[in-house]
Amino acid sequence: MSIKKRGELMEVKNAVMPNEAQLKEFNEQSEDKPIFMVNLLKFKDKAQYPDKRETDLTGEEAYAIYGEEVTGHLAKVGGKPIFGGNVDRLMLGEVEDLWDKVAIAMYPSRKAMLEMIMDPDYIKSAQHRVAGLEGQLNIETSVEDIFQKS
Repeated sequence: MSIKKRGELMEVKNAVMPNEAQLKEFNEQSEDKPIFMVNLLKFKDKAQYPDKRETDLTGEEAYAIYGEEVTGHLAKVGGKPIFGGNVDRLMLGEVEDLWDKVAIAMYPSRKAMLEMIMDPDYIKSAQHRVAGLEGQLNIETSVEDIFQKS
């Protein structure tokens, strides 16, 4: 997937897991404030589990199992789901292919998010995430009133 950026081509790569540099940067941030993780989700046609189990689930159905379970994992660390919805069309800009869904989750801090993803119960639930996703973009955001007058 490519996006034009000021006359240049900006490549967009969906992934299922962060790379080493992304993890290092995430762990090095010291500010302890709430984060809102925007997830742009692209599903596989058919779920493929890491343990090679047979399944008739679609990628979206496998991810839905993860979605139901992750709500409890978020609550354990003080987080919560904020929004989830279908991607219907692209209003502005150009991309080769759209994502299927958007989800936003709030974590009280990066530390809370790391605590959640290291929890063995979460890791068990995450098998459904990995089985269902073709790839995704995770965009870390924080609250700032961009509409406030200076």
